[in-house]
Amino acid sequence: MVLCVLVVTLVLPKHARFKYEYEKGKVWMNKDLISPYSFAVEKTFDEIEQDKEEVYKSVLPVYHNRPDIFKNEFQAFIGDFDVKWDNSKEEEKLKNTYQDVGVRILAAVYQKGIMTHIKKFQRSSQNYNFTLLTDNDATEVNTIGVFTLETAEDYIDSQVHEANAIKNKVWLSKLIKDHIQQTYIYDEHLSEKVESEALKNLSPTRGMVQQGELIIANGSVISQEIYQKLESLKNTFEEERHFSGNRRSIFIGQLLLGGLIVALLMIFLRLFRKDIYDDNRKMSLILVVITMMLVCLSWAISLKIPNLYYIPYCIVPIIIRILFDTRLALNIHLLVVLVAGFFVPNSFEFAFLQVTAGMVAIYSIKNLIKREQLLISAVLILCNYIVAYLGISLIRNNGTLTNIELVSFLPFVFSVLLSLLAYPLIYAFEKVFGLTSEVTLMEITNTNSRLLRELSFKAPGTFQHSLQVANLAEAAIFNVGGNALLVRAGALYHDIGKMENPQYFIENQNGAVNPHDKLSYEASAQIIIRHVNKGVELARKNHLPEIVIDFIKTHHGNTRMDYFYQSFLKNFPEQFVDENIFRYPGPIPFSKETGVLMLADSTEAASRSLKEPNKDTISALVDRIIDYKLEQGQLNNCNITLKDIATIRSIFKNMLMSIYHVRIDYQV
Repeated sequence: MVLCVLVVTLVLPKHARFKYEYEKGKVWMNKDLISPYSFAVEKTFDEIEQDKEEVYKSVLPVYHNRPDIFKNEFQAFIGDFDVKWDNSKEEEKLKNTYQDVGVRILAAVYQKGIMTHIKKFQRSSQNYNFTLLTDNDATEVNTIGVFTLETAEDYIDSQVHEANAIKNKVWLSKLIKDHIQQTYIYDEHLSEKVESEALKNLSPTRGMVQQGELIIANGSVISQEIYQKLESLKNTFEEERHFSGNRRSIFIGQLLLGGLIVALLMIFLRLFRKDIYDDNRKMSLILVVITMMLVCLSWAISLKIPNLYYIPYCIVPIIIRILFDTRLALNIHLLVVLVAGFFVPNSFEFAFLQVTAGMVAIYSIKNLIKREQLLISAVLILCNYIVAYLGISLIRNNGTLTNIELVSFLPFVFSVLLSLLAYPLIYAFEKVFGLTSEVTLMEITNTNSRLLRELSFKAPGTFQHSLQVANLAEAAIFNVGGNALLVRAGALYHDIGKMENPQYFIENQNGAVNPHDKLSYEASAQIIIRHVNKGVELARKNHLPEIVIDFIKTHHGNTRMDYFYQSFLKNFPEQFVDENIFRYPGPIPFSKETGVLMLADSTEAASRSLKEPNKDTISALVDRIIDYKLEQGQLNNCNITLKDIATIRSIFKNMLMSIYHVRIDYQV
């Protein structure tokens, strides 16, 4: 506990918090706020973006003029023309005419310049101004007066076409195009440097609030202008406290808060869940989950992520609910959200969204019997976020949703998707801390699991008996209160030890030969009793949870096997007998679930011996079995009340009558 408080305190942000909470469009309910010092009013995000847009418009991209490219290409054209003319089969007397036309067109193109347009500068139109550097001499030029490679080629085609003296227009046009290169070269590095320098000169503030100036009076509505002043004051306050505040005092304050939260949790566990309070593994798991969540919050704040709603806060109540119970999950979630509220902006809004989402997460998996419930829970959590956010936005924006964009819901979607990580985390926590979740119980209660399938093949009668016991026990525990899924798991596996010698148990015998006829009463009793220890051994070999193995240990308690014991006394009255030879090793049931299973097991097994099952015989049988267990003190360690016993009697009687198709007489 001390380590948890220290770790959380060390990682939480160490700066003072602005003491006022406010929202745009709301009434200022605090006293008149006077500026304690002079500070600059920060620009809004939209204002800064508008300023940036103005900078982008005013800053011109830089191009370098390369006249040497024209010289090189001009000389190359003359040389290339002489070589290719001989192969053109044109009249020699037209050579000078062709050459003059080509030189004239080429010179006209390069005189105007050739460049490539950059898309990011084509904001309002296709053309834009740019800075042209020629030998360190800068001039401002517009792209409308400069060729691109495409427009230069079109110009060449049109000029050649208009030259009437040229007959082989295609040949000359192609020759000129072969010597077209860009002469205005874009300098990306220099352009970005000029742009960044201009952005650096942008002022993030507009105007000043002087010391002693009234920022807002009590009862006034927080307008956009006032809201921006409050935001600026808050940021200035927290920034100054971050560098000049007393970090030791802040640490002590956080330590007190963390200690209070953990103390409240310990009191809750001590009063209402003493079983967890006394279990160091469970306590450690709870504290680890709390610490991890708050460390993640601190990490996100330090990284200044765009939105703190990206953090999957609902992962905490989901994990605690599945591993423990609803009350504990809700209690821990509330405490964690309260701690987080000291360090996040708009703490009330944050707390409202997270508390309601956590409640939905807990309620939606109250009875986890299918894996798909986790996905359904995720959808319900997302719906809660959306509804709550829309409601808050309507209140904040005076009943309009025009300012809400779909991207505003992206953090909630991301958070819900991350909350699905609870599933693998639960598995990891189970293995590390030795706990058993409802997810694991669902997996092992699948009758197609290897161990249960082996039981159905080796001891089919025992398997059917286990199924009936599971139905009886599950129905009873559901009505008296308890973990129905745990009882079902315990019932399905409570007799797996019978797989060692299935033929020695009556439900697996075909009625022809009873192997006990050839054994002594002591040996028969020991074979029957041994199925408990054998079941425990087999369960641990197959890595069944200890909480399920408890049902194997306790389903007979330390009762005496009266059939073989009484048979021994009847046939050997003169011999001394150690009663412990005929007694199960125990322990007796120590929970409501294990107690209900014992009653269901004994009742179902005894019901198979009824020759004429009817309402009276079944009722008498159930009463006799339950009364016997009570007389033997087998339920002394269970938290089962007399009211629970009465409910269990009624459920067992009704279900057994249904199993044996007993008709109830109706008065005519």
